[in-house]
Amino acid sequence: MKKALSVILVMMLAICSIFAQSASESAANKDQKTLTVYAYDTFCGDWGAASAVIPAFEEATGIKVNLVSAGAAIEVINKVRLEGANTRCDVILGITDDIADKAYDLLESYNSPNINNIDSRLVFDPQNRLIPYDYGAFAFVYDSEAKIELPTCLEDLKKDIYKDKVILIDPRTSSVGTGLLMWTYNALGEGWKDWWKTMSRNALTTASGWSSGYGLFTEGEAPIVISYTTSPVYHVMWEDTTRYQALLFTDGHEVTIEAAGIVKGTKHRQEAEAFIDFLLTQAQIDLANANSMYPANTKLELPPAYDFAPVPEKIYTGSSELASTLVGQWTDEIVK
Repeated sequence: MKKALSVILVMMLAICSIFAQSASESAANKDQKTLTVYAYDTFCGDWGAASAVIPAFEEATGIKVNLVSAGAAIEVINKVRLEGANTRCDVILGITDDIADKAYDLLESYNSPNINNIDSRLVFDPQNRLIPYDYGAFAFVYDSEAKIELPTCLEDLKKDIYKDKVILIDPRTSSVGTGLLMWTYNALGEGWKDWWKTMSRNALTTASGWSSGYGLFTEGEAPIVISYTTSPVYHVMWEDTTRYQALLFTDGHEVTIEAAGIVKGTKHRQEAEAFIDFLLTQAQIDLANANSMYPANTKLELPPAYDFAPVPEKIYTGSSELASTLVGQWTDEIVK
């Protein structure tokens, strides 16, 4: 009998211990600060910046991040819009300036104290609904082993010596192609149409996307490809080669700017602000390295690999309205 009572007592103590542990864990979970971030697939992937940025943020702040991979940047916006008032999202990440107007109505303003450290040329939203954290400048990258005469401006590429030596990217299917389209418009004015008409004959091909176009380039199909001034950084950091180099043109360069914003109605406003501030400070180098982009924070010292990413003095920025108009004109008048 005593043995049975002892067994029952042990079991009761064990059950009480389990309930106590469960209650303790529930209380801990209740006190745990959390944040849900929607981002584009590349950021969330195995080689994306998230693998460095998210753990560092969690360790620095004690805030647990629920990171959701939502497709391309435009799909991130669409997901929040479709979810409406039921969205779990607190912060959206990776929205570029050329599609910014599609997201503004979903976002709240945040005047981060770190905005003063951002290059003023990159601040495209005066209401700070979208806050820039990195940027890239479109450029033509060349293979230094090809021993070709180097072009110094967009018009040079129309010369016969570059026949079948340049790879372009389709503005209808790639943001890089759209960036090139806006670049030619901003640099050449109405001459952009003639440039594209000539280049449609002069270029080796117009690839559907950056990956396929840049792949053809590194495979040696052509010695020049449209990409970014920061593309050489990847090759220096991960392949230990300076073979591929970016060209700075005299007529300036178009930039693409990545930004983050706080979703309207978030119940985690303080955590969202902390995340934005982190992106603009401690995360800047990790973001730059992973994305092969320039950090928006001008106060930072970049790794040596960035010596091979020339920074253009003259830059252009566009808008989603302009991009849509130009792509329509390009389709109607150039492709036909």
